[in-house]
Amino acid sequence: MDRLSLIEDNPSPGAGCCPAAQTVVVDMPECPVDGAGEAGLFARDAEDGDRVLSLLIDGITCAACIAHVEKAAKSIPGVRFARLNFSTRRLRVGWQGNDAIADDIVTALGKRGYKATPYAAENVSESDDLALKTLVRALGVAGFAAMNVMLLSVSLWAGSDMAAGTQSLFHWLSALIVLPAIAYAGQPFFRAAWSALRSGRLNMDVPISLAVILAAAMSLYQTIEGGGEIYFDASIMLLFFLLLGRVLDLRVRARARSAAQSLLALRSRAATVIHDDGTRAFIRPEGLLPGMRVAVASGERISADGTLATATAMLDTSLLTGESLPESRQRGEAVFAGSLNIGQALELTVTATDDATLLSEIVQLMETAEQGRARYVRLADRVAGYYAPVVHALGAITVLVWLAFGAGWEAALLSGIAVLIITCPCALGLAVPAVQVVAGSRLLRAGILIKSGDALERLAEIDTVVFDKTGTLTTGVMRLVDPDHISRSALALAAGLARESRHPLSRALLSAAGPITQTVTNIQEVPGFGLRGDAADGEVRLGSRAWVNAEEDSGATDSKAEIWLRDAAGILTRFAFDDALRDDARTTIAALRKRDIPVVLLSGDRPEAVTSVATTLGIDTWQAKCRPQDKVAYLNDLTAQGHKVLMMGDGLNDAPALAAAHVSMSPAGAADIAQVTADFISLGDRLGATIDCLDVARASRRLVLQNFALALGYNVVAIPLAMAGLVTPLIAAIAMSGSSIIVTLNALRLKWIS
Repeated sequence: MDRLSLIEDNPSPGAGCCPAAQTVVVDMPECPVDGAGEAGLFARDAEDGDRVLSLLIDGITCAACIAHVEKAAKSIPGVRFARLNFSTRRLRVGWQGNDAIADDIVTALGKRGYKATPYAAENVSESDDLALKTLVRALGVAGFAAMNVMLLSVSLWAGSDMAAGTQSLFHWLSALIVLPAIAYAGQPFFRAAWSALRSGRLNMDVPISLAVILAAAMSLYQTIEGGGEIYFDASIMLLFFLLLGRVLDLRVRARARSAAQSLLALRSRAATVIHDDGTRAFIRPEGLLPGMRVAVASGERISADGTLATATAMLDTSLLTGESLPESRQRGEAVFAGSLNIGQALELTVTATDDATLLSEIVQLMETAEQGRARYVRLADRVAGYYAPVVHALGAITVLVWLAFGAGWEAALLSGIAVLIITCPCALGLAVPAVQVVAGSRLLRAGILIKSGDALERLAEIDTVVFDKTGTLTTGVMRLVDPDHISRSALALAAGLARESRHPLSRALLSAAGPITQTVTNIQEVPGFGLRGDAADGEVRLGSRAWVNAEEDSGATDSKAEIWLRDAAGILTRFAFDDALRDDARTTIAALRKRDIPVVLLSGDRPEAVTSVATTLGIDTWQAKCRPQDKVAYLNDLTAQGHKVLMMGDGLNDAPALAAAHVSMSPAGAADIAQVTADFISLGDRLGATIDCLDVARASRRLVLQNFALALGYNVVAIPLAMAGLVTPLIAAIAMSGSSIIVTLNALRLKWIS
């Protein structure tokens, strides 16, 4: 067994002073793949005993690669499942047998042209950043070369009476510009094409590379011979447009990172372990074991599931449960990783760590939902799957037919190159990205950010909207109700007590009081009950009804959150708080009804609070006290009934539902993980962003379909003309560029479509 030493060199602030950090040694399973053991890539499935391996796959260029990768992994005897997430390029493989099968899987993938390395979230980001930089550099080189060679080409076209020597000079200058540019800028396509050919398969990069190389080689031959047509401009323009499409596609896909990895960041970076002799050590959460005693300072997050070892605790579990108010815990009760300690320092006994925690259960829910999403294949990818073999066949047929009719090899090859160029999928490849760019720009001006490449397409299909309550339909900020009807002296006295508390209601009370506070000394907080302290005339208390001995009939009873003040004279004052609805919540719900879209409210909050919001907004279908798995189950039921759901939420508890929905949206103030998971982020406070997105998405779908029709119609007309020899490679390049421009101009119409 390998031994992994875990030590935290820089303990988190606020954890308190302790002896020098100690080393905790944890047994890790062996792994035949380099680095896998250190990364902890193997996990034992408790139910069926599978070995599970996560790999990062390089070399994926289109959705068709999903089938190639999974088929390669499943070809190894013993492999029970293989699932590839296209957005993160994460391949999860499970098998029964010894660990040596991992080597066979990596080898099989390598033979298909895919490089497999141990998966780590940081590796995904680094790999995508490197790929994007490579493409952008290639795009810059191709664009610079295209601009310069087009100046020479325009001179050649305009100078019909140009001397032969001058024409030859311009041709050689074009060659000097284009050939090095193609050699550099074409590498992303050349490498992918060569990798596919070596593994015995075809992809879109093969005909692209072939057309670029043949056009450049033919032009160089004609330049050397000193006659004929020269097509350097066609080859470099072709490369420029293809790189532009690839950059756009990579950028939108890079935003669709797996949210599951970001979830784990909610655990504290270091856990404070208390040893039997009372000494303390800082270790990483991965080093915790069941039975360990862990200290959690005020303001820190809990790093593992456990049972509370101290008398009481006050926890903010809103990100896990959706409950808008903090929850108190008593000794022996369960606490969960990811909860925030907002009371006094506490201690817990670890019961579950790493993959067994509630936090990890949410991660698994999200990964399952994301896996289903990863199989969403756009129409362009499906068409492109047939593109390569069809184009090669048409090019070969063209050359053979021309040779059969007695044409020379040069004329036959020129016609074949024209077919390869004119059928280039530039327009098809830009059909979706061009609309996405325009839609993204328009929505950004409206305060909405698109994060997922196919989000608009999916949003246009929705027929049901599911809202979370706290932070989505409401502002998520507690507010004192009717402060003008509360005695200023009582408010000042309560604020003097509340200043020592982290409780959200105390924070809201302080905000309402402003600078006016009364001096209170010897303040003590009792988690789950309230605060007490000494004012000038005696003891005062602030907290629950029971804490101040308020009778049930001593004040209003409603669904609002409340705290009570008992002053030294025994006079009671009730402070009621509500989570105000967003200003445009009613108009947004009404607008959805006008579009015949049903609305559902799912919340982890109290039934009283959820009922009040649902009644106010006229939402007929709602559920309260929903756990993360309850929301996912509800969405799965809607999906099974054939509905396509838009989910709007803002908390960690919403993250699995956001991932499971057909499409999802979060406000800018949402938890980081909700923003990472969602397909859209509303940068302002407007709930009406939902309507803006929906309208733009439906207009975008119409334009995308129009672009597909234009691209396919272009090929239907252009291919026969090229095969008939009526189109030269130069005209083919102009036609290809023209089709791309037409598609882009059609996409720009989205700026003005309402």
